Amino acid sequence: MIKDFLIISFTGKNDIIGLRVNNNFFIKKIQINLRNNNSKFVNNIQRFVSQKGANINEDFSVIVNMGPGSFSGIRISIAIAKAMKIVNGVRLFGFKDTNLNEFDLKNIELLIKKNLLENNLIKPVYMS
Repeated sequence: MIKDFLIISFTGKNDIIGLRVNNNFFIKKIQINLRNNNSKFVNNIQRFVSQKGANINEDFSVIVNMGPGSFSGIRISIAIAKAMKIVNGVRLFGFKDTNLNEFDLKNIELLIKKNLLENNLIKPVYMS
């Protein structure tokens, strides 16, 4: 069962993250600037998660949008998720952009309930 989670959706349109922690849901819009240093980008996510009091451990889940979308955006989100898995042992899931009608808690919970999450992040779909 997925309780607390970080959901990352970087497909090149409306790049956004969501965080559910202790039955609260927070959203933050992110602007990816691929020409600049992306460590700022990772630091922004880390700061957002820690400010909201999330306990990042093996009971926490990271859900990543696997596309279709921007090659760079999807690769960045998968890399962040895999790093969180290596460092903190989080559970990883992926979803297809077409399965999430709107980025809000109700639709994300519906995605989880309908079992539309995948356990592997190997098959992203890129747009050219």
